[in-house]
Amino acid sequence: MAQQLVKSCEKYFGTRNFYEVLKISKNADEKQVKKAYHKLSLLVHPDRVDEKTKEEATEKFKVLSFIHSVLSDNDKRKIYDETGQYDEESEEVAMRNWADYWRSLFRVVTVEDIENYEKNYKGSETELKDLKRAYIDGKGDMDYIFEAVPFVNYEDESRLREIISKLIEDEEVPAFRAFTHENEKKKLRRKRKWAKEAKEAEQLSKMLKIEEDEKQKSTNDLALAIQNRNRERAGEAENFFDSLIEKYASKAEKSKKTKKTTTGKQKKKNS
Repeated sequence: MAQQLVKSCEKYFGTRNFYEVLKISKNADEKQVKKAYHKLSLLVHPDRVDEKTKEEATEKFKVLSFIHSVLSDNDKRKIYDETGQYDEESEEVAMRNWADYWRSLFRVVTVEDIENYEKNYKGSETELKDLKRAYIDGKGDMDYIFEAVPFVNYEDESRLREIISKLIEDEEVPAFRAFTHENEKKKLRRKRKWAKEAKEAEQLSKMLKIEEDEKQKSTNDLALAIQNRNRERAGEAENFFDSLIEKYASKAEKSKKTKKTTTGKQKKKNS
């Protein structure tokens, strides 16, 4: 168990170093640690990915959350910085619900929040830094770049290639052969993969729309049924009160006639 986190770090992020996983320096302050954790966790939060990637995303989310819990605690961070040690087997860690931990740090994020973040991210300095890091870490492998840089898809490839080519020209990054002489078959495979994923995403979107429409229809049908029932009850109540009025009005009329008859007889007797 003690080595499980290390294995997960290497498997999902290609490094054992907590700071490298969060893509921050060892001197990062608490706000920078939290910001980095927030940014990466948004991309793998189990509630915000499709079923195909949920299992892997959940494991990535656990790793990121554990790392943040260490680096955001002064005592734990000091021990980690000095010895590289961390307590992965404590009762606190074993019992912790990482989704609740995340919610305690950040407000609920909507689809609109993520879409707005994506708009601001593309073309930003943050995207450029992520792209440079991914290019260097992947030694120019475009498949790796697509996996490592958030929000990019096949439609962004020409834009990304232009940026990287400019970085190479300005000698900010080395000219890796995997990028400059990429095999055409590999490019075609990537294009097919993106086309397949786009089709699946479109189908999923249609299914969700159908489910939402059916749910709305059920809600409307229920509302209509309740409305009709209320009308029926209102009609029943109206009929009930009408019958009461008629009943007691009839009794009152009889009582009135009886009283008149009695009064008449009494007058005749007295006279």
